[in-house]
Amino acid sequence: MKYIWLIPLLPAIGAAVNGLVGVRYFSRRTAGAFACATMMLALGLSLLAFWELLGLPAEERAFDVVVADWFPSIPLQLHDGSVGTFRAPWGFRLDPLSGMMLLVVTGIGTLIHVYSTAYMADEPRGGVARFFSYLNLFCFFMLMLVLGNNFPVMFVGWEGVGLCSYLLIGYWYEKKSASDAGKKAFITNRVGDWGFILGVFLIFYTFGTLDLRDVQNAAALMPVETGHFGVLSAICLLLFVGATGKSAQIPLYVWLPDAMEGPTPVSALIHAATMVTAGVYMLGRNAVLFSHAPEVMTIVAVVGVLTALMAATIGLVQYDIKRVLAYSTVSQLGYMFTAMGVGAFSAGAFHLMTHAFFKALLFLGSGSVIHAMAGEQDMRRMGGLKKFMPVTFATMMIGTLAIAGIPPFAGFFSKDEILFRAFLQNKVIWSLAVVTALMTAFYMFRLMYMTFYGGYRGPAWEGADHGHGVAHGHVDAHADAGTGHAGTQDDHGHGHGHGPWHGPHESPAAMTYPLWALAVGAVVAGFLGIPAAILPSGSAIEHFLEPSFTAQEVRLQPDGTPLSGVRLQADQATRPPAGAERAAAAGHEEGEHQVSRAGEIGLMAFSVLIAVAGILAARRLYVTKPEISEGLAERFAGAHRVLSNKYYVDELYDATAISGTKSAARRLWTVDRQVVDGAVNGTGWVTLFSSWVSGLSDKHVVDGAVNAVGWTAEESSYWFRRLQTGLVQNYALLMLFGVAAFVGLYLIVR
Repeated sequence: MKYIWLIPLLPAIGAAVNGLVGVRYFSRRTAGAFACATMMLALGLSLLAFWELLGLPAEERAFDVVVADWFPSIPLQLHDGSVGTFRAPWGFRLDPLSGMMLLVVTGIGTLIHVYSTAYMADEPRGGVARFFSYLNLFCFFMLMLVLGNNFPVMFVGWEGVGLCSYLLIGYWYEKKSASDAGKKAFITNRVGDWGFILGVFLIFYTFGTLDLRDVQNAAALMPVETGHFGVLSAICLLLFVGATGKSAQIPLYVWLPDAMEGPTPVSALIHAATMVTAGVYMLGRNAVLFSHAPEVMTIVAVVGVLTALMAATIGLVQYDIKRVLAYSTVSQLGYMFTAMGVGAFSAGAFHLMTHAFFKALLFLGSGSVIHAMAGEQDMRRMGGLKKFMPVTFATMMIGTLAIAGIPPFAGFFSKDEILFRAFLQNKVIWSLAVVTALMTAFYMFRLMYMTFYGGYRGPAWEGADHGHGVAHGHVDAHADAGTGHAGTQDDHGHGHGHGPWHGPHESPAAMTYPLWALAVGAVVAGFLGIPAAILPSGSAIEHFLEPSFTAQEVRLQPDGTPLSGVRLQADQATRPPAGAERAAAAGHEEGEHQVSRAGEIGLMAFSVLIAVAGILAARRLYVTKPEISEGLAERFAGAHRVLSNKYYVDELYDATAISGTKSAARRLWTVDRQVVDGAVNGTGWVTLFSSWVSGLSDKHVVDGAVNAVGWTAEESSYWFRRLQTGLVQNYALLMLFGVAAFVGLYLIVR
């Protein structure tokens, strides 16, 4: 485990080599192979480190590695007036939570890299190397985020994934919508990052340290801020603002649907394994802090469930296959935040892990469909594809069953745990989460039915067997049947400018093998979290993750020095109940009855029935009686228009924040031009005028006075010089005149 620093270093090397050398010299295959090799090595080291972690006793599963000193010791004043020392080593920590995230990032990241070698095969050679450089760099920063043992190292990864999201979403930078989406993601995340960094500043000001474990231990000794909003609540609220940006929660979720402008492997990486889970991970990493701020946890739960519900309603009416999945991601992230808000930190982390499998599977499956349809993403121009793409259909069906919450697929176990904990905490939140689960099953099977069932509705192709492959009369009015292709993404690289399109087809092995691997994960990952109602020993993953969500007990020795190293076991406020203990925690403070084992199983059955109802409704509306869905859209045209336009949130932001910012910028520019520049220009004009006046004064007054004195001296010297003749008789005559004048004046005066 002491070599865990190599895990993020490997993809960093891949990014550097492909970015500096590959864009000039590597072939497409070489660039992809090198990037995949670095990720595979990182995955191998991650598996080895995780295996060693499992070999340790549960209370000792934490290992720190300090690579180097980063910031030198800097004295800074703390909240109590004392002076603390700020220092931040470049350190990594491997514990159950970071270990799980390590496997998710490297495992799913590797599969996405392999998938990309085929998906991006039609891109220009230099563009492929650039793409894999960005992809490797993304994984490097995400690994930095999950492995960092202090807030500054985490923040480097936090900002790095934001930068890489901008690069990857805007990969086709010549396409305006893609470059705009990249900028939108970058700017929106900066809003959230403002809150995160302020929270980090307040953490150091309060605790005098930025080490993640030390902060949790210090927070555990502080009282729970029940009924009031103190410093811990302020810290948690600021951290939550940062999490809403990264994990796309209300009101900062708007960037995520537009992230679909990037290549589909980018969508899978951002939505499944990396960036959007960063906020959930950060909340779980600070579980002790949030457990001491119940008011903020309520805010987290409410925002999470409202985000889940709102995104699900939008997903009901979307026709772009990737946008359906995008809003599904926003909704599932809302589920994770709901779990964190009700104190089910392990359940939220468990859903993060299962979601990574089935959502990566669904996104890569949608990419396979888009690849088969030469870039087409509109589900209205698909239909009947399961006969052309059996592997893609089978694997996507597994992922859809998982996200819908059908047992025994992975999503059932993690979603049920969240619903159960929400039921114990707040019935209103639970009710909204159940409605969201119904919508999730509906819109996901709507996607499957529109894409793979019924008659083919897309454009025809040369040599098509219309009796087998194309249902006559079902070609969409928008399809250009005469072109021989259905591409809508001109920059996609699949079908446009690379030969004629020969109809839907199964993707190559480099794309289908990762689908099968993810499908296996979507089936078996849930068995790590079998609840106590089914398995008496309790959820294995909850027991495994529990130490990451607890503090360490800090006891004082007789001399007053702290004696640490023993985990808190008695303070229930600092940790969520796990496994078999959760039934004991089922009762409310108001004295409600606890939920029995039969009651818990009943809640599970109810959630399954809700999912089945959503599936049956989707089948009726889009397979059996498709005219019903068309009639409902016409009958409720207003509501359909609102949902299709995503509640006009983008328009609202454009009319307020964006237009307001532009208007303020124009006004500031006017002030700058007329006031600031006017003052500067006026000062210059006054200076010029005063210098001109000064020049005139200097020329005509000062120089005139000096010249007048000189002229006077010169002229008077002439007359004085005439008196100096050098003749004695002249001097005697003048003396006689002087004596006569003196005597005369004397006589007159007397």
